Amino acid sequence: MARTGLTDVTGAPLRYTAHDFRRIFVTEAVAAGLPVHIAARVLGHHHLTTTQAYLAVFQDDLIRAYQAFLTRRRAVRPAEEYREPTDTEWDEFQQHFELRKVELGTCARPYRTGCKHEHACIRCPMLRVDPAQRRRLEQITINLTARIDEARTNAWLGEVEGLQHSLEAAKTKLARLDRTIRTTQATTTNLGMPTTATHHRK
Repeated sequence: MARTGLTDVTGAPLRYTAHDFRRIFVTEAVAAGLPVHIAARVLGHHHLTTTQAYLAVFQDDLIRAYQAFLTRRRAVRPAEEYREPTDTEWDEFQQHFELRKVELGTCARPYRTGCKHEHACIRCPMLRVDPAQRRRLEQITINLTARIDEARTNAWLGEVEGLQHSLEAAKTKLARLDRTIRTTQATTTNLGMPTTATHHRK
């Protein structure tokens, strides 16, 4: 690397390990069209999530790939399916998402469907918890524990059972949210942007 004269933005020589080239290879291969599950087999990974952690996805690549996907999909669908929605239809579609906002995050019910769980959001598998609401979810868990203790003290056995279901659901969502946060915060190796150093002869 020293002999190439390639430097990073600070002017220091670039440094790579053999493993860095493995990441570069799979990123370029997938960007060139190699299916990610095939790339996983090439790398010898047992789990697809391991391979996905190797991939560097850039914003322009994301947009280009998505636009290509839409072009291919629209080519095989009837043209009338892609008409412009009316103002009324668009307002109704936007209102759908406004009605899905709940205390802890967003309800993932499909468009034009109603709530099938009597708005028991903490128990509902369709609830998508907003990471910003983790503290609130933690408070709900503490509150449910206190209410269960109170119910047991007063022998409200029917209420204990119902609260216990809610507590287990809250704990499950809290654990799932923490896993999501850890995954999101996982850092990747920054290989830098290779630049060619210019040398001027005296």
